[in-house]
Amino acid sequence: MGRILSIDYGKKRTGLAVTDPLCIIAGGLATVPTDQLTKFLNDYISRETVDLIVVGEPMQTNGQPSENLQRVREFVMKWTAQHPDIPVQWYDERYTSVLAHRAMIDGGLKKKARQNKALVDEISATIILQSYMDSRKFQIDR
Repeated sequence: MGRILSIDYGKKRTGLAVTDPLCIIAGGLATVPTDQLTKFLNDYISRETVDLIVVGEPMQTNGQPSENLQRVREFVMKWTAQHPDIPVQWYDERYTSVLAHRAMIDGGLKKKARQNKALVDEISATIILQSYMDSRKFQIDR
């Protein structure tokens, strides 16, 4: 059984999260410069089995596409052309940055640490992945 990996794709930085091998718990993996994302992912999948990639779909609160959506779509198209054996699932990423900041506050991080955008991106990717897994479990349990 392989892992599920999630991507919170950004213009400059991309947050990544991954499940444990049994796909029970999501945890932060890394934040990488977006221009190094494909190399990082290729290195990662050469060492670990990844059965699915969940990509945060950037939408505005009103449901309209955000300005980043086109960049994310271009990345996904290139990735799936290179790796057709790893399916990609879109997942709504609205409010994940707000939830990440809330988690940082609730976790007791000081203001300086909460300003670390790379950490916010990694936590956002983790929230995307855990939310995806929770929604899938709900569908299975029904």
